[in-house]
Amino acid sequence: MKRTLAASRILAAALAFALPCALLAQKAVFVVRHAEKASEGNDASVPLSSAGTARAERLAALLKNSGVSAIYSTDTVRTRKTAEPLAASRKLDIRIYNPTGPDGHVSLTALAEKLKRENSSDVVLVVGHSNTIAPLLTALGCGAESVPIAGEDYDNLFVVVPQGGSPPLLLRLRY
Repeated sequence: MKRTLAASRILAAALAFALPCALLAQKAVFVVRHAEKASEGNDASVPLSSAGTARAERLAALLKNSGVSAIYSTDTVRTRKTAEPLAASRKLDIRIYNPTGPDGHVSLTALAEKLKRENSSDVVLVVGHSNTIAPLLTALGCGAESVPIAGEDYDNLFVVVPQGGSPPLLLRLRY
C-alpha cells in the first residue's frame, strides 16, 4: 500500500510538471509489460498467475485517476488480462495492436504513429511484452533501444510524456 501510494505521488508530480509542455501531443503514454504469467510458455493462450492478477489490479488502482482514455494490448490472454481491470473501471474497450511489422519482426512504428494520429490528446496505456517495450519507447522518440526487461521483470511502469519539439520525458517507475 505504501509503495503504491508513493508511486502514485511520484507519478502525479511528474505529470503535473510535464503536462504543460505537451499540449500538442499525447498527455502521456503509460507502457507496461504484461503481469506475471502462469507458465513459462509464450503461446497466446498463456494466462496470468495469481500474482499477475494481483499486479493487474495494482496497476488499475495506480492509474485509476490518471485520465487514461485509451488502452492498447497485444492479442494474448496475459496482456489483455493485465489491461482488463483498468479497462473495466474506466469503461474502455481494449484495442488490439500487432507488435510486428510486415517482415514479421518486432516493430512498433505503426503503433506509435497510430497513437499520434488517433490519440493525440489522450492519456494512453499500452500493454506489451519484454521484447516490445524498448522498440515502442524508441518509436515514441525516447531513444530507449537498450531498455532491458529481464524474463522475471514485471514491475516496470514507463511513463512517456511528449515535450513538444524536444525528445519526450521518459520515467521508469516500479509498481
